[in-house]
Amino acid sequence: MKRLLFYAAVVAALCMCLGFAAMANFAHADASFETTAQSAIVMEQSSHRVLYAKNSDAHLPMASTTKIVTALTVLNHANLDEVVEIDPRAVGIEGSSIYLRAGEHLTVRELLLGLMLRSGNDCAAALALHVGGSIEAFAEMMNQTAKENGCEDSNFVNPHGLHDPEHFTSAHDLAILTCVALNNSDFRQIVSTKTARISNEGMEYDRVLVNKNKLLNSYFGADGVKTGYTKKAGRCFVGSATQNGMQVVVVVLNCGPMFEETAEMLNAAFANYRMFLAVPENKICGVLEKKDKNEYYRCPVRFSYPIKVGERLTTEIDMSTLKITVFLNNEAVWEHSLEPLI
Repeated sequence: MKRLLFYAAVVAALCMCLGFAAMANFAHADASFETTAQSAIVMEQSSHRVLYAKNSDAHLPMASTTKIVTALTVLNHANLDEVVEIDPRAVGIEGSSIYLRAGEHLTVRELLLGLMLRSGNDCAAALALHVGGSIEAFAEMMNQTAKENGCEDSNFVNPHGLHDPEHFTSAHDLAILTCVALNNSDFRQIVSTKTARISNEGMEYDRVLVNKNKLLNSYFGADGVKTGYTKKAGRCFVGSATQNGMQVVVVVLNCGPMFEETAEMLNAAFANYRMFLAVPENKICGVLEKKDKNEYYRCPVRFSYPIKVGERLTTEIDMSTLKITVFLNNEAVWEHSLEPLI
């Protein structure tokens, strides 16, 4: 078996050149930070590494943060420019609304803006009916979205998050689904939008939408994603921010000071972790010696991982299986197949 050790990085020795802040480890922050949330999690977006968790697998109602999964499911099945004729069944939904009227026409993009900026329950129903044909069928599509992404602690019965005892998720599942949604450029653009104008057919003025996510205006690097509230769920929030090339997602369920505590958890993550490039894209990282001509291999994708001071990240290549594996403190965190350099 031929093995090639690609490179090893002892992070403690690289703190200065990587620009690490000489601050307490997040592990220490875990012990001292007390969130009032019933459930919470902090996750790095690209790797899904959990940086902090409290009761993160508990099955809980999540109010309008449901709409993250609604938007992801819609984006997987509809074109943004499709025109939707508002079904009468989507009119007059209780709770947050942009006051859709039966028979008017909006694009999927406009309805997604109404869904994610103003938390329109009517937008959620209109999109569900357009994509799924019925609320029940669309809820099954949402559940399929969750299952396809390895989420086992969620069950969706509606697209808006109005309370139902059979409608629940976990902070961990919601973070995973948010990280997946943030891979979609249209989703990223919509949830980072502070204000938008959309059509208001038959009226002399447009609808003006102002995002309910206060962090977009108060936290450096904030770029998403969704608020939520019902009496049963309490105040819920999924927030994200990007600094120094690292995007962090925070989920808090049933948390009174949801914006303030999300900001504190983001601060702790950015203070104690930095993204480290473990595998450069398309760089030659292995060779098989042949009698007539050597064969060179590359990894077609790049991989970065969030690490803190004192952690050890190593990358190993196994030329017998043509696999590259990244280890954090000797535990595998990522693997990918190598491709021949042509």
